[in-house]
Amino acid sequence: MSESRRFTGALRALLPTRADYGQIGRSWRPDLVAGLTVGIVALPLALAFGVSSGAGAESGLITAIVAGLIAAVFGGSNVQVSGPTGAMVVVLGPVVAVHGAEVIPLLSLMAGVIVVAAGVLRLGRTVSYIPWPVIEGFTLGIAVIIFLQQVPSALGSVPGPSSNALVAAAQSVPEATWSGALWALGAVLAVAAIMLLAPRLHPQLPGSLIGIAAVTVAAVLLDAPLARIGTLPSSLPAPSLPAASPELLLTLLGPALTIAALAAIESLLSARVAASLTPVGGYHADRELFGQGLASIGSGLFGGMPATGAIARTAVNIRAGAQTRVSAIVHAVVLLLVVLFASRIVAEIPLAALAGVLMVTAFRMISIATVRAVTGANRSAAIVFALTAVVTVSFDLIIAVLIGIAVAALFALRSLAASGGVHREEIPGPRSPEDARIALFRFDGALFFGSADRTLEAVAAVQGVDVVILRMSQLQLLDATGAHVTAEMIQALERSGITVLLKGIQPKHLRLATRVGVLAELRDQQHLFEDLGEAVRHARDHVRRAGGEAIRPEPRAG
Repeated sequence: MSESRRFTGALRALLPTRADYGQIGRSWRPDLVAGLTVGIVALPLALAFGVSSGAGAESGLITAIVAGLIAAVFGGSNVQVSGPTGAMVVVLGPVVAVHGAEVIPLLSLMAGVIVVAAGVLRLGRTVSYIPWPVIEGFTLGIAVIIFLQQVPSALGSVPGPSSNALVAAAQSVPEATWSGALWALGAVLAVAAIMLLAPRLHPQLPGSLIGIAAVTVAAVLLDAPLARIGTLPSSLPAPSLPAASPELLLTLLGPALTIAALAAIESLLSARVAASLTPVGGYHADRELFGQGLASIGSGLFGGMPATGAIARTAVNIRAGAQTRVSAIVHAVVLLLVVLFASRIVAEIPLAALAGVLMVTAFRMISIATVRAVTGANRSAAIVFALTAVVTVSFDLIIAVLIGIAVAALFALRSLAASGGVHREEIPGPRSPEDARIALFRFDGALFFGSADRTLEAVAAVQGVDVVILRMSQLQLLDATGAHVTAEMIQALERSGITVLLKGIQPKHLRLATRVGVLAELRDQQHLFEDLGEAVRHARDHVRRAGGEAIRPEPRAG
């Protein structure tokens, strides 16, 4: 019964509560302003990410509306804004190239179910295990890929057949014509210039929206030969289950796992950033996963794409004064109104204008100060950062993250191994003739699989003694390998006639040492001591019994 109650309580913690809107009486005005602001900012990004993914501008808008609304209600952050993002576009591009855009809703549904399961299983805190250089490395890699994906549109060309963004961008260059390229580049530069200049005039000016509006008006008036978004629906489609078969589900399982991992990582990172930006930005990690999973499921049912928390839009929401999740709900409503009443206008937006928005967005994702901080921290951080970024651009985002974590773990293990060691010490107190036949070793730091053999070689090689005392009270980490090697070392010393005494095994290590057989290898169970003085007295008594009375005091210097 208690297990059932615990599960029910954990599930209830993932659901919306009345407390989510407890401040609405005082916060509705700043939330309304923030929602309008972030909705305006989100419109061009939703269109651009939809087009860039290959799913189409309609898919980007549906995702921003449906997923944005569901994540706002069910997510674990009060100020997070969700929708299509650049990182998701990077993953979806190769999938669309292989399987076609029609599988995107099904992928969104599959990935959403996986993320919901992660939330129910309380895996929300796992993102804290991703090292900082890995996060910054794949962020840099994503920015590079987003920029490269816009090159064909910026040249008025078509993407190359390769699924790699760098190769596809290079393949698109020969396909461009000078006349088309000049028009497209002009549109890109105009949007970029407006986006860069608008904030200087006023921080609240939506540069991307102004840039797109200006280029669209100019393109229509000049009848410019620029590819447009094209016809958009004037309402949301009815929800339906995507077509699926067992074979297709099995084929898409790998990409779905990748998308789910990315959605979880990016959403939790965005929520963590939001928590650092505002006092009202606290978040529940497991609920955030649960809400983001539901958001992707809802998006897939309406024909959209997988969604994640969006760091840039969340930051805009916070800067605009958001206090509760009402602001994110308003943002979704603003985008819905655009679909209902302005779809014919949006259809005239040139693709090159959207490419300009994403190129500037890619540049803004790269922080020179952060790059300098990571690369200047130490050599291992710089290597992990660079490797993650290169693998992200060259191969795959999730592979890059896994490789980055693995390499960072190797560096961490090397540092941990270097922090441990074994040192032979002088026996404390007044010197006794028997001390020449006693070796006292102190273990420091960590004794684990990465350092056990090297650490214990010094002890195993000791000669000319009758007793070895192992001081283990300073040992901070002991794993099964370290305990096993210790047991083997005691066994070898005892077989060679050397008595081993253990001093100060910490309670947290005692259970492991007992199970692995460290204590069983001692000649006598009384050879385990808490006090060093007692261990030394026992060792001296043992030397005397073994013939230590023949030992003469060594001459002292001076």
